[in-house]
Amino acid sequence: MDYFFKPYPVPPSPKVLPKEWRTVPWGDKERDLKFVKEYQPHDKEVQLRFMLYGPAGAGKSSFINSVESALRGEVSNRVGIDAISQGSFTTKYRAYQIAKGGPRKYYPFVFNDIMGLEKDTSQGVCVEDIKLAMKGHMNDGYNFNPFSPLSENNQDYNKEPALNDRVHVLVSVISASTAVFLTGDFQKKLREVRLAARDMEIPEIAILTKIDDVCPEVSNDIRNVYKSKYLKEKIEEVSGTLGFPTNRIFPVKNYHSEIDTNDDIDTLILSALRRIITSGEDFVNHL
Repeated sequence: MDYFFKPYPVPPSPKVLPKEWRTVPWGDKERDLKFVKEYQPHDKEVQLRFMLYGPAGAGKSSFINSVESALRGEVSNRVGIDAISQGSFTTKYRAYQIAKGGPRKYYPFVFNDIMGLEKDTSQGVCVEDIKLAMKGHMNDGYNFNPFSPLSENNQDYNKEPALNDRVHVLVSVISASTAVFLTGDFQKKLREVRLAARDMEIPEIAILTKIDDVCPEVSNDIRNVYKSKYLKEKIEEVSGTLGFPTNRIFPVKNYHSEIDTNDDIDTLILSALRRIITSGEDFVNHL
């Protein structure tokens, strides 16, 4: 008689954690929405500037549209995006204000969109241009040249940038679907930008986009974002590769196919926006 019993097979590890590892105010997007709508810089003359950068196609322009959608309550497509382009669809340095209520009323912050980074040195934004933009030397409307950065004799070079011309928060936008494929060249460029921001003491926030594309559990229910084991590992991977602390990485779903806004999508976007604003406020208050 065989007195030894075969052990039961170990069940597969669940893809969704039993508890969120980061608290999110689901069902109460008004909390962060109220903060953003009531926010005013301590210095009334300051207009916070948030500059988005990252690999081409990561969703920088879509994030600006999504922020505007969450604040307006209807899906916005103001910033041009392209569904089939293999490179960067953005070619100019553009500042975007978001309307607040009545005419000529805007939120006290702007988003700057730039050309995306590319692996090939003959394509995408020059790292030196990103540094110049952070310092406030780049005028709105400048046409990026992948072969040469902005020069001092260019009409779009701002020789004497004011505080409002400078970047107050650097926002790195990274796609969850391609983060693992960032090559050494990409990592080197992203790292160079981060080190420049460090030297200028500019705070940074990382936005992880396209989370629903890589995680079926999140695609089925976005409230699983901080329960998903896969996304938690992805955030830790981005942190380990690029150096962002995990508490500075915010996963979001940009509006893409939706024609109406969604409270849960807005909740993630507004949570990230609130941290961007408070980072910028802290920065200008300590200059």
